Amino acid sequence: MRMAQTALVLGATGAIGGELAKKLFASGWQIRALHRAPERPAGHHPAYDWRRGDAMNRADVMGAARGASLIVHAVNPPGYRGWAERVLPMIDNTIAAARTADARIILPGTVYNYGPDAFPLIAEDAPQNPVTRKGAIRVSLEHRLATAAENEGVRSLIVRAGDYFGGPPANNWFHALVGPRRPPRGIRYPGRQGVGHQWAYVQDVAETMLRLATAENQLPVFARYHMRGHWDEDGTRMITAIRAAAGTHLPIRHFPWWSLRILGLAWETGRELRELSYLWQRSIRLDNTALLSHLGSEPHTPWPQAVAHALQASNDKAAAR
Repeated sequence: MRMAQTALVLGATGAIGGELAKKLFASGWQIRALHRAPERPAGHHPAYDWRRGDAMNRADVMGAARGASLIVHAVNPPGYRGWAERVLPMIDNTIAAARTADARIILPGTVYNYGPDAFPLIAEDAPQNPVTRKGAIRVSLEHRLATAAENEGVRSLIVRAGDYFGGPPANNWFHALVGPRRPPRGIRYPGRQGVGHQWAYVQDVAETMLRLATAENQLPVFARYHMRGHWDEDGTRMITAIRAAAGTHLPIRHFPWWSLRILGLAWETGRELRELSYLWQRSIRLDNTALLSHLGSEPHTPWPQAVAHALQASNDKAAAR
């Protein structure tokens, strides 16, 4: 009998890390999860092997990665606090652990690696010329993965998608749209009228990662794929889906970008969100041609089902408070 493979998940209580851990576990993988307080993480899965540790501590990561063939690097500092100081040391620790364990790293990619010179349709080999500090850090992160692959054979997989929805309420744009009240009283839309926007349902992203990871022998050492996700041609499709899921004709309000200028003086998350406003001013899409060529199709949950689940998850979280 073949022994189950082990995946170390950094960020197992987050959106992508949590969903991918569930799908890997359901497919027969053993899940090892690193957490600073493993006795009480939200969404604790009792069948996982929870290990106490911090992604900022190299010894913790390397110890947890022992025997793993996959490391899911889906960890971020909570609320973006200390983001600039923590992101690169964390990926360095993951690379060191993957090198020792001979494991492949899976990383959820971001769109803000790119500047306007790569718009409107972005392929995997498009130039990464970010216009924000946050984007520059993510470019450095991916460069370290590419360098480790080229120089040391450390395997990695980057799956890039649009703005996430459908996971636990967090610092993402879907929850900015519907606001903190449950049921929502309106939709605060950040984009301009007629401008398209790309979304990514977290379960589809996790399923894509799973399908790629289970075809390890077909992946290059350094692999990157873009997802099409849920493309909203003019900004109205997400609004329509939220209204349908809420069962009422919610009013549309302009997103208060001006408030982030003020709040950002003391609120780090506000500063980071304001930096990304340029992604709402033009129609930007990720080209998934390479992914379709590799997998044949892209996992895609229909809009009504995906948005209804996202809104319900948000409502459940609010009720639990």
